[in-house]
Amino acid sequence: MVKEQEEPTPSEGAQAPNMAPSTDPDHQIDAGDPSELQRLVEERDRAVSEKAELIDRYQRAQAEFENARRRMQREQEESREYAAAGVVEALLPTLDDFERALQADSVDPELQKGVELIHSRLCDILKRFGLEPIEAGEYFDPNLHQAVDRAPTEDDAEDQRILEVYRKGYRFKDRLLRAAMVKVAVKE
Repeated sequence: MVKEQEEPTPSEGAQAPNMAPSTDPDHQIDAGDPSELQRLVEERDRAVSEKAELIDRYQRAQAEFENARRRMQREQEESREYAAAGVVEALLPTLDDFERALQADSVDPELQKGVELIHSRLCDILKRFGLEPIEAGEYFDPNLHQAVDRAPTEDDAEDQRILEVYRKGYRFKDRLLRAAMVKVAVKE
């Protein structure tokens, strides 16, 4: 005897007409139902919007990471370039002492020659590292000078003119390392 084949029921895998597959196995979507179609469109739009937001957040995070990487690289290069600044600045008082010794009257010309030689060598070494003296100039510049003394001027003298340099100023590469200490003329 031959059994007649029964048609599968919807629960056995066959789908009713106008029914679209669903991700939820217990939920059948009726493609002919306008409210269901509207819900699907809204769900798709929400997914597209969420995807765009996630892509935007990903791109922003990637840009922030790149900016942080570049900033860190720039800071490391700057740190390497200016690493010697502290040592050079610590040697400036010694350089000042040599310059005062050169200005003093010496009893022994050989000693004077030796001090000049040591001063010259020290200046050459510091220059190779990037130290440059600042020319005092004629007029006070608050970016380069530190006024430690003021002197009233006569009528014919100019205001803010540098009268005397007490201590030289220096730049290390392109940065001000130490401002020059100066005496400035002030018109009263």
